[in-house]
Order: sequence, then structure tokens, then C-alpha cells
Amino acid sequence: MGIGYRLLLGLGVAGLFLLLGLPLAAVATRVPPSELLARMGDPMLVEALRLSLVTSAAATALVVVLGLPVAYLLATRAFPGKRLLEVLIDLPMVLPPTVAGFALLLAFGRNSLAGRSLALLGLSIPFTTLAVVLAQAFIAAPFFISATRAGLSEVDPRYLDAAATLRASPAHTLLRVMLPLAFPSMLAGAAMTWARALGEFGATITFAGNLPGVTQTMPLAVYIALQRDVDAAVAMSVLLLALSVGILLSIRLAPSWFGLLDRARARRR
Repeated sequence: MGIGYRLLLGLGVAGLFLLLGLPLAAVATRVPPSELLARMGDPMLVEALRLSLVTSAAATALVVVLGLPVAYLLATRAFPGKRLLEVLIDLPMVLPPTVAGFALLLAFGRNSLAGRSLALLGLSIPFTTLAVVLAQAFIAAPFFISATRAGLSEVDPRYLDAAATLRASPAHTLLRVMLPLAFPSMLAGAAMTWARALGEFGATITFAGNLPGVTQTMPLAVYIALQRDVDAAVAMSVLLLALSVGILLSIRLAPSWFGLLDRARARRR
């Protein structure tokens, strides 16, 4: 490896490290730890954190329930329109969040077809906590579906052949063979979904608004705090940063944990 090549490689790594690490370090060191801990008792922070945790957990559960059948279908079947379905699922990842929120508002607003139908039942979704959940689920769904589809696709065909030889039904094969083997990928997808839902801003503020205690999640609270109390915004940002780091570390360490569990089970047998 030539000196010029190594220098270019080093400059690229250093440049990316500065681009990604410097802003995060600036946030983490902006407020002394003692003041940061004192800020953690701020009622706005506590309420926004509670709402964020509840709505992101609900959005993740909704995505898992609705996304698992879709991931299974994409992993195991070939059908007309499959590519179009894949594009539709991945679209929220590249769609501007404000456009996503506006689309949700048009779909479920009072004057929309769905909105008028829901109004007959006495339901109104926009600018409610339910709207936060739907916005988060809309944006975060591709992360779970993509990871789960990849996990199901990587199941060794020999296990599926063995299940077919034993005349296992497709449902039994899915529940007892495919899902356990793909569980690490599903868990990683669910964690990424939760993290993305926790950090959602654009679609939430467009579709659900910014009502304290109702729709004001942590990212929205950070945005409001930036306009009047920078230190409070920093405290909330550090908390979100810590949660995100914890999620990503858990995803990275999960394969090792599952490997240890598998070896422990093998020894017991």
C-alpha cells in the first residue's frame, strides 16, 4: 500500500470523523454534567420524554404487527407488482418528512375520505396523540420491514426443506422455524424503528402539531427550547443522543449476545 494511498485513506477517515463526531461532541460538552442533571427535572422535558417513549413504542408495535406479513411476503414470494411494493415501502426513507406529514394530513384530515368516515364514528386523528403514532409509524416502517425481510431471506433452505419433509404447514414453518432464526434481524429492525420513531420531527409537527402534553415529543420540545432556553435544548439533545447511542450499541452487540445464548444452550444439551 503506497504512502499516497494511505494518506488519502487517513484524510478521508479523519474528515468523516470530524464531520460526524465534532457536532455530537459539541452537544455533549455544551453544558456541565451537574447542570445537565439539574435540567433533567424540567417538567417540559419529563412530559415530552414520556410522550416520546409512549408514542414511539406504540408506533413500533404497530409497524411490527403490520410489517411482519409484508416482510414475509417479500422474502418468500414472487408476484406481479413486487418491485412497486418495494418502492412504496422504501419511499418514506427518502421522502421529505414535511411532505410525509402533509400527505398524512390530506389522507386523514377532516375533509378527506378517511377523515369524513372517521368523523361519523366520532373520531378525529390530526393534531392528536394518535396522529403522532401514525406519523412515526409511517416514517419508521421501512427500517423494520427491510431488516426482517433480510433475516427471513437468509434462513437456510435446508431447514425449510426439513419442515416440508415433516409436512409442516406454512404457518407452522413460519412460527417455529423462520421467525426464531430471523429473530435477531427482527429485533434489530424493531430497535431501528423505535429509534427512528423517537427522533421523528417533520411529519409529526405537520400532521400532529406541537401541543404540550398531547403531541409535543422530545424533538419538538428541543425545537421550541432552542428559541428561549438553549441550555434546556442541549439537555434534551444529550438525552436523545444517549438513547440513540444505547440503541445502536445494543444492535451491534446483539449478535454476540445471541451467539453466547446459543452456545450456552448447546452445552446444556
